[in-house]
Amino acid sequence: MERPLPDDLISKAAGIRLLALDVDGVLTDGRLYFTAQGDEMKAFNILDGHGIKQLQRAGVDIAIITGRNSPLTARRARDLGIKHLQQGREDKEAALRELLQTLDLPAEQAAYMGDDLPDLGAIMLAGLGLSVPNGHWYIREQADYTTEAAGGEGAVREICDLILQAQNKLADLHLTYHARGA
Repeated sequence: MERPLPDDLISKAAGIRLLALDVDGVLTDGRLYFTAQGDEMKAFNILDGHGIKQLQRAGVDIAIITGRNSPLTARRARDLGIKHLQQGREDKEAALRELLQTLDLPAEQAAYMGDDLPDLGAIMLAGLGLSVPNGHWYIREQADYTTEAAGGEGAVREICDLILQAQNKLADLHLTYHARGA
């Protein structure tokens, strides 16, 4: 069963060919963890990873655009087969513009998901601007859609399912899993 979604949201999501994601606050809960030795730790949600893989199989490209540099983010991107990883990019709008030019995609075919003010330009540029409920209030107001799930708690999976639903691919995907269980 598919979720009821507003027609304008379905219309925007139907043409998405690229989903670009911030990391901290979107793919993670936004908290930074450090060991006593100074090593960084991040927790990524397995639901998000599975949604990303499903979206890739459906022909939607995935990118990560983040202001921080983290070997953990690079590893997660590698594990998920994400080819477009831009770390240390404070100007996320410029990073998204460059990526769109490289991929020869119009902005209307891109979705961008962020949670804080550095994401604003990319959210406004993308054809589908997305945020999370634990994001900054101003970003949530500017986004086309704010997920029900919080960042790091399945928000990216929610967007992957939304795009798949808008592209009429979600129900068939669910059926393949029903067939496996039969």
